[in-house]
Amino acid sequence: MTDTLAPPPEGDRTIDEPLSEALSRRYLAYALSTITGRALPDVRDGLKPVHRRLLFAMRQLRLDPTATAKKCARVVGDVIGKYHPHGDSAVYEALVRLAQDFAQRYPLVDGQGNFGNIDGDNAAAMRYTECRLTLAAQLLLEGIDEDAVDFRATYDGEEEEPVVLPAGFPNLLANGSSGIAVGMATSIPPHNVSELIEACLRLLDQPDITTAELLEVAPGPDFPTGGVIVESPASLMEAYETGRGGVRVRARWTREDLGRGLWRIVVTEIPYQVKKADLVEQLAELIEAKKAPLLGDVMDESAEDIRLVLEPKSRNVEPEVLMESLFRLSALEARVPVNMNVIDARGAPGVMGLKALLQAFLDHRREVVVRRARHRLARIESRLHILDGLIIAFLNLDEVIRIVRQEDEPKAKLIEAFDLSDLQAEAILNTRLRQLARLEEMELRREHA
Repeated sequence: MTDTLAPPPEGDRTIDEPLSEALSRRYLAYALSTITGRALPDVRDGLKPVHRRLLFAMRQLRLDPTATAKKCARVVGDVIGKYHPHGDSAVYEALVRLAQDFAQRYPLVDGQGNFGNIDGDNAAAMRYTECRLTLAAQLLLEGIDEDAVDFRATYDGEEEEPVVLPAGFPNLLANGSSGIAVGMATSIPPHNVSELIEACLRLLDQPDITTAELLEVAPGPDFPTGGVIVESPASLMEAYETGRGGVRVRARWTREDLGRGLWRIVVTEIPYQVKKADLVEQLAELIEAKKAPLLGDVMDESAEDIRLVLEPKSRNVEPEVLMESLFRLSALEARVPVNMNVIDARGAPGVMGLKALLQAFLDHRREVVVRRARHRLARIESRLHILDGLIIAFLNLDEVIRIVRQEDEPKAKLIEAFDLSDLQAEAILNTRLRQLARLEEMELRREHA
């Protein structure tokens, strides 16, 4: 047996290159694909590709807010079949999150059925749940049929999908986003949309406005689960100026008097992304391990609203002292990271501050409005051109009818006889004879005017 290998056959696709170079180049391609195609949102519409494809597929199925909801399995099937060649469970999880009012400040999907809860329970299987778009999602898609955004071919080249949505709603900051890519991550907290719109109006009126002035109208995050922000103004200012930082959020609580000097604490709002069941379990473990000597008992009396009851060990304990100790020991206080890392309009990832994010959104909206206006003007000009032809046909109705009835090539003859364009001749030929005879010059001229 020889030690030499036979040369590769002709047409062989074997590539001779060092392993280190092959690995580094392929890993870089994978990292860039993860960053731009999965983990980071687009600064213009605040969506990752899977969310954008979900909303577009639902619009193609005509699942408007007023329409009858369809099974989520139908939507997921369309998405993975036409636009997003990934697993159905990953796509359904993305759909579920868009429908959860404790995860999204302004849900983009109106879900019917069990879509999970704040305790961390999973949603029902997609064959049992139904969905349709919300008004916020409809605003994101508004104008997509009017050449407002560019389209590109889908992965198999059979369909087209939008590169970005028109985004008539400041979704990136309104709903926030989170994701982990290769070497970078993003964590954008949700905000109040009316405050964001007020900030956008200020930025339009005063392009040189400072972040501090923007924070006067949009003072900080607005979490769907509520809570109290206890971060210092200076720390918030730095986070919104640089795009990096954090926000400390505490549970909202009140003292409930029981009479005869007895009282208890009632928690009605908990920090963002804290699972209620895990929080109750954590507090119970603190009691059992005797790490919270001031806390006597914890009970979950929640129905649709959150209601956690905390009973003190002794009536002599001050409520404020009890809560301060629990804030230190448990998830009743949580830190929400701020890392506003997004894909910009050129497709490059980068961290932006509040002003830059709002400016990017406004720039996108300006482009969308201009493109929609151009599209509408083009349609109006096309209609005017057709009306000019119909007026000529009305003024020469007998001759037009004669040409249509007697000529072998009526289209060419109409163009030659009346100096019409191809579009005008086509419009005349597509008009029914009854309508052609009934054409009224006044009506045509009124529409033309």
